[in-house]
Amino acid sequence: MATMERGKPGQPEGHPTDSTSGGTGGRLPRLPRLPDDLRNDPRARLWALRLGAAVVVGIMVTIVTNWRVGLGAAVLAVVADVYRRSRSHTEVAAWGKSAAAERRTERQLRSLTKNGYRVLHARAVPLDDEGVSDGKIDHLVVGPSGVYAIDSEKWDRRLPVRTLSHRKLFHGPFNKKDRLDEARWEAEQASKRLSAKLGFEVSVQPSVAIYGPSIPWKVMRVRDVDVYAGNRARSYLRRRPRILTDEDVQRIYEAAEEALPPKYPTTD
Repeated sequence: MATMERGKPGQPEGHPTDSTSGGTGGRLPRLPRLPDDLRNDPRARLWALRLGAAVVVGIMVTIVTNWRVGLGAAVLAVVADVYRRSRSHTEVAAWGKSAAAERRTERQLRSLTKNGYRVLHARAVPLDDEGVSDGKIDHLVVGPSGVYAIDSEKWDRRLPVRTLSHRKLFHGPFNKKDRLDEARWEAEQASKRLSAKLGFEVSVQPSVAIYGPSIPWKVMRVRDVDVYAGNRARSYLRRRPRILTDEDVQRIYEAAEEALPPKYPTTD
């Protein structure tokens, strides 16, 4: 049974004490402590911070105006923070390889959702025996033009990029065969798992989006891997012919969510 706390002499029972009153000494009210299970949930911590900030903003505005304006300011503070975080949200892990390049590709692919494309970032695939692959598809794209595994790369802009007979890719003096082998291996693993999951063959096209150096072509296929400048990732997908229906896209996307788990732990 709840009991009423007895107040100080001269105060009626149940009256809040000075230590918790917002009207004594200008102190702000204490926020309730979250249970252990909620404190460990990053989403609960985020909303606790939002609400705490909103309370502070509301009280400060109320002091100089009135409670109606203060309430409006508190609500606007929450809305503004939700909008800001939605604009800056990323699914690319901060500790992932070539994180800056991956985020740039992610921003491009985000705008393709209105064209029927679905995207998964940083999905795990098995490592190869030679250790070429890092076991991660940077971006798996499922859309009307097919299924793609995109590897985002950030290279030194001072060195030129060139090909030799569509069989070799060079960055300055460095042969990038390992990057092409990595992209092709990861796409093959995705294709195997999606095909096994769905019961029919799903082809996954490997590609490499390069940031930094100038790329003297639009899209070139080298050792069965499409290679292009990173800022062309969106047009690379959008300008291809339609081969999948909306139902096909949704079915393959749902299979990919299960067959290709996230490479890193995810938090909101």
